[in-house]
Amino acid sequence: MRKVAWISVMQLVLFGWVDRLFNYKEQSFYIFGRRDEPELGCRHTIKSHGAELARKHKFDWLILLLLLVIEIILYVIHPFHRFVGEDMMTDLKYPMKDNTVPVWAVPLYAILLPVSIFLLFYIRRSDVYDLHHSILGLLFAVLITAVLTDAIKDAVGRPRPDFFWRCFPDGRDEYDRWGNVVCHGKKIDIKEGHKSFPSGHTSWSFAGLGFLSLYLSGKIKAFDRRGHVAKLCIIFLPILAACLVGVSRVDDYWHHWQDVFAGGLLGLTVATLCYLQFFPPPYNTEGWGPYAYFRALEQISSSNPQPVNDVSMAVQGVNQRTTPNSIVDDQNLSSTYEAMESGKR
Repeated sequence: MRKVAWISVMQLVLFGWVDRLFNYKEQSFYIFGRRDEPELGCRHTIKSHGAELARKHKFDWLILLLLLVIEIILYVIHPFHRFVGEDMMTDLKYPMKDNTVPVWAVPLYAILLPVSIFLLFYIRRSDVYDLHHSILGLLFAVLITAVLTDAIKDAVGRPRPDFFWRCFPDGRDEYDRWGNVVCHGKKIDIKEGHKSFPSGHTSWSFAGLGFLSLYLSGKIKAFDRRGHVAKLCIIFLPILAACLVGVSRVDDYWHHWQDVFAGGLLGLTVATLCYLQFFPPPYNTEGWGPYAYFRALEQISSSNPQPVNDVSMAVQGVNQRTTPNSIVDDQNLSSTYEAMESGKR
């Protein structure tokens, strides 16, 4: 009899938790899902609010253009030619190699790849605030990182690990009376040879892919305290890709490890700051959407409270449907325990 009683207890517990799980999902669908958005009228698309949103942030887009111009100027000008003596050449004689990750590929995975993912979320949710602010934040992260990186490159002028062969392609080194190098290689190679610190590939990669990682962590609610560690694997993928780009820069002898470390730290820091300008922290309960979306939701709620009441009534209806079931489960569970204690089963 006790065995039958324990089986009854397990059945009640199992069915009770399954019922509560489905009721919880249904209730969450009303609060956090798509059903409340059409009722509140908060489907702001590119067609309906795109132009207005762009005009509102026109100065931000102008600043982006200014950053782009500054970046072009910093890339064109010559860096500081640091003193390089003969005794320093010991660590600068690594062979010249081609880039494992070409320069043209960096904007593809650091900008176009995140933007394509932003577009996928826009197709799913039709939220122009999320699309606009994610693209704007990404471009700010990448361009601010690029300006800082090239400004530091030009100011520091650290020679690359393959500087010897850039300066002396024939292997015959030459120095002036102060012991500084007298290069006779190609001007473009010598110019690039003084741009080691920090790594531009790495800083761009961590800026773009780091921003994407923060964006995904908010969208999939990676820090919702439910213990779904598999979500972390998704948000670590962009970071892993950025790390591998940094490793390739050391393997190709284009950078010292300090250059890569500084570039990664710079890019990830700027990406985090730019992300937090538009989105709550990923561990926040509202971290799945931009600040502007919730402000628009509040404005609609204050101007038209009736739809909000409808949503509230719908949520209350879900609660009313779940409450009797939970009460019946608790009563059945209590009666089973009493039967076990009295020895009737």
